[in-house]
This record gives sequence, C-alpha cells and structure tokens, in this order.
Amino acid sequence: MTDAATTTFLGRPRTQPRGAFVGRIFEGLCFAAATALLATLAGLLVSLFIGGWPALSTFGLKFFVTSSWNPVTDVYGAAGPIVGTLVTAFLALLLALPVAGGVAFFLTELCPAPLRRPIGTAVELLAGIPSIVYGMWGLFVFAPLFAKYVQMPLMMSAPPGSLLEKLTTGIPNGSGILSASIILAIMILPFMAATLRELLLTVPSAVRESAYGLGATTGEVVMKVTLPYVRGGAIGAVMLGLGRALGETMAVTFIIGNAHGLPASLFDSGSTIASTIANEFTEATSPVHTSALIALGLVLFVITFAVLALARLLLRRQESRL
Repeated sequence: MTDAATTTFLGRPRTQPRGAFVGRIFEGLCFAAATALLATLAGLLVSLFIGGWPALSTFGLKFFVTSSWNPVTDVYGAAGPIVGTLVTAFLALLLALPVAGGVAFFLTELCPAPLRRPIGTAVELLAGIPSIVYGMWGLFVFAPLFAKYVQMPLMMSAPPGSLLEKLTTGIPNGSGILSASIILAIMILPFMAATLRELLLTVPSAVRESAYGLGATTGEVVMKVTLPYVRGGAIGAVMLGLGRALGETMAVTFIIGNAHGLPASLFDSGSTIASTIANEFTEATSPVHTSALIALGLVLFVITFAVLALARLLLRRQESRL
C-alpha cells in the first residue's frame, strides 16, 4: 500500500527511495512549463478576440466578405487581405512542391554518396535565410527581370478577351500576386525539401532493395514504393510549408504591391493579412482601425493554427506506422 509521502507529483508510486523530492520538483516544473505554454496560447487567442471585437461587432460578417478598406471613413473589410493570403500561399505551394519533391528524391535515390551530405546541408542552410533578404532581392532584382521578360511579353501576346488576358492584366512593374507567390515558393522550397528528405530516409532499405530486386526502375520505386510509404508524412510536410507561407510578412510586403481590394489577375497588386498589419499598425489612429488590424491577426491565427494542427495530425499518423 502506497501512502501520500511515497507518491510522485502526478500520483505515481515512487520507485526509488532516494531523490524523491528532486523528482517531485522536476515533475512540477515540467507540469508548470506545459501549463504556461497552454495558458500563453489561450491568452493570445483571448487578447486577439478582445482587441478585434470592436471591429467585429461594428461590421459583423461583412468584415469577412467585403473588400472595402478605407481608414479615412473607418470602413474595413478583410476579404482582400484574406484572399491575397490564401492565393499567394497556395500558389507558392503549387510552385514549390514539385521542385522540393525532386530535390528530396534526388538526395535519397540518385545523388552520389560523397555529395549527399554537402547538398543536404546547403538545402538546410537556405531554409535559414532571413525573409527580409528574400524581400529585398525580390524587389530590386527579381521584380525588374520578371516585368521585362515575363509580364510584358505575356501581356502583349495575350489575345483580346481571352482567359490569358484576364489573368495577366495589371501594371507591368514586377510586383503583384504572382511575384509574391514565386518569392514565397523560393522561401518554403528548402524547408519542404529538407522535411521530405528526412521522411524518405525513414523508408526501410529492405523495401527499396526488394523493389529493385524485382526489376523496378528508380522511377517506379519512387512512385510505387517510397512515396506511398510516406504519403501521410509528406502531406504533413506540405501543410507545414503552407503554414509558413501563410504567415510570411516581410518578403511579401516588399513584393506584393500592397494594394487593398480583391486582385483582378495574377499580375495585379494585392495584400495579405501579414503585410496589411505590418504596413498600417503603427499608423492606425482610430480605435476601429486598430481593432480591424487586430481582427485580421485573429483570422490569421485561426487559419495558421488549423493548418499546422492538420499537419501535426498527419505527421503523427505517419510516425505511428514506423
């Protein structure tokens, strides 16, 4: 029979007579750290809701479905930044995923052994470059080249009234939705490639060798053996990349054009939730304006949290198979 003096902080029986007090202190600190983390998350959510409530109560559901954003008349609609955030993030994902997958498969299946570690390290280092560096490079180097060699030729060659013309209308200055998406794709590509490479390395070598022994080619091994084996984890890695793209601020602020309203084409200027907050929060003078920006932060928090929670769920499913 175990009494209260011989139990740990969480109520489990003490297995060793020595160090019981230190063990209880350690468990208490761990429990306090976990509780503090959850309390911080809950406090952040509550503070965003309280700060954004004046705007949400003033505009109601129209705040989410209208695109009018006018600080002069204190009328705010979040549809433009929300659409800009989702469009740039998903376009970046579509552009980065094939390249990231190719890099990961090359490093695990085709790359010579002496080059595997240096190239893998280089990919991981690219993921650590500050976003403002990407933004400055995008504005001063990428945007002029994109306007000269992509925007102008496409706009001039688009048949009148065609879908291509509708997708490429806008001012050919190199800034816009597509430019921001490309910069985002470059940013999340190393992160996704490194994550996918680590997932592919979890595939047992016996599985690959068995497939090669049956006469399968490298492409068949990749598509029919390794990819199905890590499907759940790969989806989780993609969702993690999407989560980073959704919350990116500085690089997008440099290159997206920062125009309110719904973008009319891929070359049109736009805005995201993060870029709108970064541009206007220090200049917001009215309480409603400040509240609208905080409400945008709440929307971004909910979107990012949902994406990352789904990614963690998919990664956990993958780990349970190993």
